[in-house]
Amino acid sequence: MSDTDPPLPGDDFAQGVALERIPPNDRLLGHAHGEAVLLVRRGDEVFAVGATCTHYGGPLAEGLLVGETVRCPWHHAAFSLRTGEALRAPALDGIACWPVELREGKAYVTGKRLPAPTRQLPAHRGLPPSIVIVGGGAAGHAAAETLRSEGYAGPVTLLSADAALPCDRPNLSKNYLAGTAPAEWLPLRSAGFYREHDIDLRLGTRVARIDVAQRHLLLGDGSRVAYGALLLATGAEPVRLSIPGAELPHVHCLRTQADGETLATAAQNAQRAVVIGASFIGLEVAASLRARNIEVHVVGRETCLMEKVLGPQVGRYLQALHEQHGVVFHLGSEPARIGANEVLLGNGDKLAADLVVVGIGVRPALDLAEQAGLAVDHGVLVDDYLQTSVRGIFAAGDIVRWPDALSGERIRVEHWVVAGRQGQTAARNLLGRRERYDAVPFFWTEQYDFGLAYVGHAERFDEAAIDGDLDARDCTVTYRRGGRTLAVATVHRDLAGLRAEVALERTLAAHHAAAAEKALP
Repeated sequence: MSDTDPPLPGDDFAQGVALERIPPNDRLLGHAHGEAVLLVRRGDEVFAVGATCTHYGGPLAEGLLVGETVRCPWHHAAFSLRTGEALRAPALDGIACWPVELREGKAYVTGKRLPAPTRQLPAHRGLPPSIVIVGGGAAGHAAAETLRSEGYAGPVTLLSADAALPCDRPNLSKNYLAGTAPAEWLPLRSAGFYREHDIDLRLGTRVARIDVAQRHLLLGDGSRVAYGALLLATGAEPVRLSIPGAELPHVHCLRTQADGETLATAAQNAQRAVVIGASFIGLEVAASLRARNIEVHVVGRETCLMEKVLGPQVGRYLQALHEQHGVVFHLGSEPARIGANEVLLGNGDKLAADLVVVGIGVRPALDLAEQAGLAVDHGVLVDDYLQTSVRGIFAAGDIVRWPDALSGERIRVEHWVVAGRQGQTAARNLLGRRERYDAVPFFWTEQYDFGLAYVGHAERFDEAAIDGDLDARDCTVTYRRGGRTLAVATVHRDLAGLRAEVALERTLAAHHAAAAEKALP
């Protein structure tokens, strides 16, 4: 440890700590062998794992213990206490894990780290001879990694239409655009990672059609790729404006890393920006541009921000928050024309702008699925295991509509974490695991120094009950329909968000148990 490193927390567990100091079914933060360590007591066992989430560095000591896992308070990644393995997105890498020796009423963390778990699937006829993934976003990347971590040794091909490596898309509208995160942080993995794990990553590759009968893909360049099993993770595409001036060079969308790099470069010299669309991405872009001291106007059709998603009270709070930072809103308005130096609104107002960002939503990229004859209805329809209507073809991410037991409806969710977790589940099901996808949806937003986390999914709700003080940024908002809790948003209450997630998971488990009992003869 250098003189500039922060001091390590708590006791030195290598020297031993009294068992009575570790509360039953709880944790103790300390250090060992130069690293921050959590000691966790579960029954008669004590586990020692790294204390920092590998996603964005969240403090696991402030997280939640669930079974033999610890969950990050920031973005709800989960890690195994027994192996340190990252069990679900958004974390990709595991945390350190050490053996613990119990003697004379003390726990000692030894100096030898436990190796990362390795798996090897038996070669048998049930495994697909090859797997092809179409789409290089969160779902596609997570699926490719999971196939290898689960021990699949057959060919894995990842076809991405993007020219850049799979990237950390949420960062594009947040720290990267604000200028506080370098471009080097954006790729999820290096090019060498894919070579090392024998993942055939092909960038800038478009798939023209799927031949279901012959089990091959026809690529845009005329070549063919055969598959034994297929995962569609084609994601979503930004909705484009269809007004005069929408194609001018200073008008930007934000979806890919190239979009983000172009927008960040343009922002370096911009003075006045107009953001069209008051969605989460529009508001995050507005906050990031204000961090660069750019004048920002936001144009939105709605009269209350985010009312359909978060309710009117949170919407009014968000508007006031942005206005305190100098953002000017034009709600109940639409753009009519974009000029070289201005945006003309439908009501006749003119907004000066040398930078325009369009964030009016996305559409699922369904062309391939429709061409292949998959069942589609505002998304690719899948079963509980993410398999499509065609055997051997699975789907994950923004294109998927899956049966949600909480609401009793099919839902489609455009969240980064959801896509990653679906990619992981789909990968295991491609290998025949029959793992139901029932992860509770999660997303987060950061705007200035305000953070909100959301678990569940409430497309419609008749109650948004606030517990706490929204103005003080300390509250929980529970969204219900017909008395049933569908989603919970927390503002700077990380542990409450994790507990709400677990409560929703238990509701799902009870539903599945009841359905299974009902199905018995």
